[in-house]
Amino acid sequence: MDSPEVPGIDGFIGEYSHSIDAKGRVIIPQKFRDELGTTCVVSKGLDGCLWIHPVEEWRVFQSRIRSLSKIDRQSRQFVRFFLPGAVVCELDKQGRILIPAALRRYGGISKDIVLAGMDTRIELWSAERWAEETEVNDSNMENIAEHLAELGVEI
Repeated sequence: MDSPEVPGIDGFIGEYSHSIDAKGRVIIPQKFRDELGTTCVVSKGLDGCLWIHPVEEWRVFQSRIRSLSKIDRQSRQFVRFFLPGAVVCELDKQGRILIPAALRRYGGISKDIVLAGMDTRIELWSAERWAEETEVNDSNMENIAEHLAELGVEI
């Protein structure tokens, strides 16, 4: 069941299970399409997923990358991780985007997928990796919350 639209709540939230077709196309749920627009950027993400960025959010991310030191090795490695494989994708009339083979390999994506709203971006996971990731998170959430509190992040 889809959640209702609520004024004042923006960003990507929710979790949707789908399949990727034989050509590598993924249907973007309507609720995500409304926020995403007709063009997006898909890149490697952390933890073995892919990130789907609205164009404006990609610009913000890219400006942060541009501010990194060109001399610092870890900064260069960070840039090399995200930028070379990133692609601009246009949503087709059915609301699908084509995920290039190299990104599908990185994400371990072959059939069943999960699209998870992460506020300013969407994470695209293989269903198997998503199940593993959420199981680890669920069992460790109290420790994670304590760590964030130590960093000064209160929820």
